[in-house]
Amino acid sequence: MIPDTFNYLPITDPTMIFFVVLFIILAAPIVMGKLRIPHIVGMVLAGVVVGKYGLNILERDSSFELFGKVGLYYIMFLAGLEMDIEGLKSNGKKVALFGLLTFLLPFALTYWASSLLNYNPTATLLISSIMASNTLIAYPIVCKYGLQRHVSVTLCVGASMIALTLALVVLAAIVGSFGSGAGVGFWCLFLLKIFLFVAGGLMLLPRMARWFLRRYSDAVAQYIFVMALMFLSAAVSGFIGLEGVFGAFFAGLILNRYIPHVSPLMNRLEFTGNALFIPYFLIGVGMLINVRVLFTGWHTVFVIFCIIFFGTLGKGLAAYVMKGVFRMPWSNGNMMFGLTSSHAAGSIAIVMVGMKLQTTPGEYLVDSDMLNAVVIMILFTCVFGSMMTDNASQKITLTEGLASESEGKNDDEKILVPLRSGGQIETLMSMALMMHNNKLNRGLIGLNVVYDDENSQKFQALGKRTLEEAAKMASAVDVRMLTQSRLATNITNGIIHAFKEYDASEIIMGLHEKKTDGDKFWGIFTPDLVNQLNRQIILCRCNRPLNTLRRILVAVPSRVEFEQGFYRWIERLARLAENLSCRIIFHGRIESTSLINEYIRNQHPGVRAEYVLMEHWKEFTQLAQQMSSDHMLVVISARQGTVSYKPVFERLPLELYRHYHEHNLMVVFPDQNGQSPEDMTFTAPQHHSVDSAYSSIVNWVMNKIDKGRSDAS
Repeated sequence: MIPDTFNYLPITDPTMIFFVVLFIILAAPIVMGKLRIPHIVGMVLAGVVVGKYGLNILERDSSFELFGKVGLYYIMFLAGLEMDIEGLKSNGKKVALFGLLTFLLPFALTYWASSLLNYNPTATLLISSIMASNTLIAYPIVCKYGLQRHVSVTLCVGASMIALTLALVVLAAIVGSFGSGAGVGFWCLFLLKIFLFVAGGLMLLPRMARWFLRRYSDAVAQYIFVMALMFLSAAVSGFIGLEGVFGAFFAGLILNRYIPHVSPLMNRLEFTGNALFIPYFLIGVGMLINVRVLFTGWHTVFVIFCIIFFGTLGKGLAAYVMKGVFRMPWSNGNMMFGLTSSHAAGSIAIVMVGMKLQTTPGEYLVDSDMLNAVVIMILFTCVFGSMMTDNASQKITLTEGLASESEGKNDDEKILVPLRSGGQIETLMSMALMMHNNKLNRGLIGLNVVYDDENSQKFQALGKRTLEEAAKMASAVDVRMLTQSRLATNITNGIIHAFKEYDASEIIMGLHEKKTDGDKFWGIFTPDLVNQLNRQIILCRCNRPLNTLRRILVAVPSRVEFEQGFYRWIERLARLAENLSCRIIFHGRIESTSLINEYIRNQHPGVRAEYVLMEHWKEFTQLAQQMSSDHMLVVISARQGTVSYKPVFERLPLELYRHYHEHNLMVVFPDQNGQSPEDMTFTAPQHHSVDSAYSSIVNWVMNKIDKGRSDAS
């Protein structure tokens, strides 16, 4: 005989409880890593060992219920927060189909299997809805491999919410059948509450997020605000009859575009969840599992086998049918199977509701065999789903990682960010972090240049503090940053020398702020820097946090496609729009925008790009009528003597100051000495190449034509 519990009492001291939990969180990944088993499995198994059905070291008290619920909400919130929204929109039909398949197939198979176990129809419906739903228990594994925006993961997250919602609807119908309000009025009220919840969330949460994030930049305040919105949404969701996980996921979807993936706030959210709340939840799930029921009799084992086998079979059929219909790789099918086969808190919540429903006096809808079967099913599916997801993630990372490595091996990207005390440090760092390529792992270069005079020591100390602040922002998103503070008799020469020393590829720096009428628009040293350095230079001024921008308007001059750095600035703007999840609109001639369109479709299909015809540069000032405070204007300028330079650019400072002095603004001077378009590692379409002699002729002729047009106007 195996005893139900050990004789000694569990630990009750809060300090020791927390120590044991932290020890498990620390040790489980280390031990599981040596055994090549996903650490999530270790957390669940550790919960089994320390729980009352194991060594009885810890009691599943209110702290595990609280932290466990927070952990479950965290999983669903991060799933919504990191989801590729554009991928979800473009794959909407696939998500809907997979959601229906991953609900209906396990539901039908489990319903048939449950009928063999002689359960009544209502109990059969309940257990079928349990197996038709799933919990994204293995989602942290996906995050570890950086595959949150992979198409198979997007399908799984969307399908999981559809399956969970349908399972909760079935549960609502079962609960309603035990009461007096299961008629048409009940369902009309239920659907009305869901509609009001979704509509209210879509109207209120974005406005609240924009208002708060614009006014408060404190890291702690932003984190607390985001968590408060998540719990508010989860609480309202539970109030209307849906599980809180639905509300947490919904809040993540809404806040998705306000919390960029490479932002410090996202890093804090992921770190806190993965370090504490999610492991607490997994350990708490393990503490519910009683493996001793496997030795209580063959009937219990048969019930467990039927539920696990047919429910998991249905999930597998749904995943591989999707894989076959849309001709996806086997690794994608394995990923969909692994992510959607796990069950946890959602199943527990449904079965707990069933335990409270009385069929006859003294008998409940869920008996002990069904409860034990569901709990053992949770253990099996958590282990199986985690291992399947880990294996699929490795294969996808290996396959696609080799492809991305070969694509980026010749990319010379190395971004230099000149910073000064009192400047827009947060804006410039956010811009650089969103534009740089994480896969290259080259980090950023922070630079502070101080005049070498009698006040240099004081200003250099301020500059070093500025660089320390910037380095903290970079480290908050796990990006390396080299910093240098240097003295120079000329700021321009100081930046150029640092640029060459570090072999940088481009510069992102702040746009000069014109304060008096006599002050020059570009400032003192920017024109010299642009003229002496023929690499890409991005000047920006942003009056609000980048994550609150809703639209980017890009003014593209004619013949810009002939520039050496044509694809470089497109790549940077596409990354920025992708990370901000905002719309980007290119205004230019068909010759230029058609190439931009083809490149973005091939390299960044998730970017919401639009193209508007702008025949003449004189239409540039009319863009001011389309801009609002949450828009940014990007002007693709040119150096004098280059292919796309126009005489009208001489009036550009005046036009920018007159029409756009209050707007968010970025000015880009394209690369003139980088890789040619034919040598770029991007798979963008090849366009007509021009050699230096031909460029000079074209430049001279077109400038004469533009000069004539300008004089005529």
